Amino acid sequence: MTSTLLTGTDVRTLATGLGGFRVILHVLAATVWVGGQFTVAGLLPTVRTFGEDAPKKVGQALARVLWPAYAVLVITGFWNISALSVKNASHTWNMVLGIKITVVVIAGVGVFLHQLSSSKRGKAIWGAIGALASVAALCMGVFLAG
Repeated sequence: MTSTLLTGTDVRTLATGLGGFRVILHVLAATVWVGGQFTVAGLLPTVRTFGEDAPKKVGQALARVLWPAYAVLVITGFWNISALSVKNASHTWNMVLGIKITVVVIAGVGVFLHQLSSSKRGKAIWGAIGALASVAALCMGVFLAG
């Protein structure tokens, strides 16, 4: 198998130097972005016991970590694309890449609208859209990596 995200060459080779650093940044940012959403969702029942404004304060604190991670994801995502020979990629690979980029945008918009929403229903809907799109983007990234 050739043209992997990790090295741009054969799967059996190791990532080195800048290519390895690029992928480490991307994976770390994905860990923070996706993992942060699920961690706070799991903690939310306990956070609610700390007071009425506690969920909002935790959400604001989390946003200070999530949004920089999202920015790193977008930057390293385009860096990953530029490091690959995409003109040699299959039609299917390019199609999945296009879908992934769309889903990454949906994830960001969903989380952003979740933050802006003032109703419980709006927060639930946009939070679910943001989280599901984030997981979908993560999965597509794994398949694109080969």
